[in-house]
Amino acid sequence: MPQHILAIDQGTTSTRALIFDDEARVVASAQRELAQSFPEPGWVEHDPEEILQATLRVCREALESAKLSAGDITAAGIANQRETTVVWERATGRPVADAIVWQCRRTAERCAELIIDGHLRDISTRTGLVVDAYFSATKLEWLLDRIPNGRERAENGELCFGTIDSWLLFKLTGGEVHATDITNASRTMLLNIHDGQWDEALLDLFQVPYEMLPEVRPSAFEFGTISADLLGVEIPINGMAGDQHAALFGQACFRTGMSKCTYGTGAFLLTNTGNRPVNSDSGLLTTIAWQTGGNRDYALEGSIFSTGATVQWLRDGLGAINSAAESEALATMLSDNEGVYFVPAFVGLGAPHWDPDARGTITGLTRGSTAAHISRAALESTAYQVRDVLQAIENDAGRTSSGPLRVDGGQTENGFLMQFQADILDRPIDVAPIPDTTALGAAFLAGLTAGVWDGEADLEATWSASRTYEPQMRYTQRSSLYDGWRQAVKQARVGRTD
Repeated sequence: MPQHILAIDQGTTSTRALIFDDEARVVASAQRELAQSFPEPGWVEHDPEEILQATLRVCREALESAKLSAGDITAAGIANQRETTVVWERATGRPVADAIVWQCRRTAERCAELIIDGHLRDISTRTGLVVDAYFSATKLEWLLDRIPNGRERAENGELCFGTIDSWLLFKLTGGEVHATDITNASRTMLLNIHDGQWDEALLDLFQVPYEMLPEVRPSAFEFGTISADLLGVEIPINGMAGDQHAALFGQACFRTGMSKCTYGTGAFLLTNTGNRPVNSDSGLLTTIAWQTGGNRDYALEGSIFSTGATVQWLRDGLGAINSAAESEALATMLSDNEGVYFVPAFVGLGAPHWDPDARGTITGLTRGSTAAHISRAALESTAYQVRDVLQAIENDAGRTSSGPLRVDGGQTENGFLMQFQADILDRPIDVAPIPDTTALGAAFLAGLTAGVWDGEADLEATWSASRTYEPQMRYTQRSSLYDGWRQAVKQARVGRTD
C-alpha cells in the first residue's frame, strides 16, 4: 500500500492542506482564504483562532477529497508564514492578542532606535539578520509592553510565545508540545544561528523571559502527534519549517550554490551556502536553511515584501483588473513598458535596501498611460526586485552563477512574468514540477523522519522542471530597462541616496 503524508501550508493569505503519496505526487488538496486586519496604517494582524480553525477544516477537506481517513496518513508536516508573532495562555490555549504579521511595520521606530543605539552589528553577528520590524523580537517586545503584567506572567510560565508553527503545534497536540523548528527560530531575531540556541544577550535586550520560549528542535523531528479528537486518530507530526526554508527543501536545492525563488505575497530568494553561514555585506539575511539530524545547512536570503501583493492591489485597491490572470493579458498588449515603472514599496522596501520609509511610486506616466502600462510595470517590478537580490547574493558569495533559477509559487503561472524574469536575469528559469513546493518541503521533512524516503538522493530524483524559460532579450535592452528601474527606486526612497 502507498504511504501518504499530510502537509499543512499555513500562509499569509490562505491556509492549505495537501496530501502527497510516497512518489511526491499530490493526491488531494484544500484551501481556505484568511482575513487580514489593518488596525492602523502599516499594521497587519491575523486572528490565531481563525488560522487554527482553517487548518483543521482544510485537513478534513483534503482527506475527504482523497477518500482517505486519518489512519491512512503516515506522518504530517507543517510549513508556515514566518516571523508572525503569537502570545497565548499556556493553561487555556487562548491568544492574549491578535497575531502580529510579518508584514507589520508598527515597530519600525523601535528598530531605528536600536540602530542608533549601536546594536546593529551585534544583532547581525548573532542572528544573521538586519534590524527590522519584519522579525519577531520587536513584535514580541511590543506585545509584552502592552499585555497587563505581561513579563511577570511570562516569567511565571503562564504565557507562551511562538511563531505560527509553534501555535499550531501547541493546539494540534492538545497543549502537549510547545516547540519550534530551528528555521522558524532563526527568524525571530532571538536565536544565535551559530550554536542554534536562544541568545541570552538578545533576550535581555528585548526583555523576553526565557520561560515563554518554545523548545528549539531540528526541522526533521518527531515533534508530537495530532490529537485523535481533531482528525479521528493520532497522526505524527514529523517535520516543520518556515515556508521559504521548506520551499528550498522542496525544490531539492541540497547542493551549495543552488537557488530558488518563491513568488507569493512577497518573493523570497534563497541560496544554499552549505554547512557554514556566509555573512552578507549586501543587505541580505544569513539564515538557517534546515537541520536534519545533526546536519545543519545555511542559506543567504533576500526577502522582497511585495510581489503577488502588488497584483492584489491592482485588483482590490486600484480596481484596474478583475483577476490576477488579467494582469498578464494587459501586460502583453504592450511591446514594452514605455518608460513606466512601479516600485511597490507599500510597506517599505526589503532586501537589499531595507528602507522602511520608502513608499510605493509609479514613474513615467503620461496622458497616454493606461491600465495596461500599470499592470505591466507591476509585473516587471517583481522581476527587477529579484534581480536586485540575486546580484546581492552573487556579491556576497563571490561568484556569478549562470545556472537555472528554480522557481515556484502562484506567479509562476504568469507566462509574461516568467519570461521577463529570465530576460532581466539573463539566465534560465526552471518552474517547479508543482507550484506547492512549500508544502512539498514540509512533506519531504516529515517523510524523511518517518522513513518514507531514505535520504536527499531519493528526494532529488522526484524533481524535474515543468517548464523552462530561456532568456531572449538583448544586452542593451536589458541594461536600459534595469537602469530605469534603479532610477525609479531612488525616487521611492524618500531622503535616501544609498
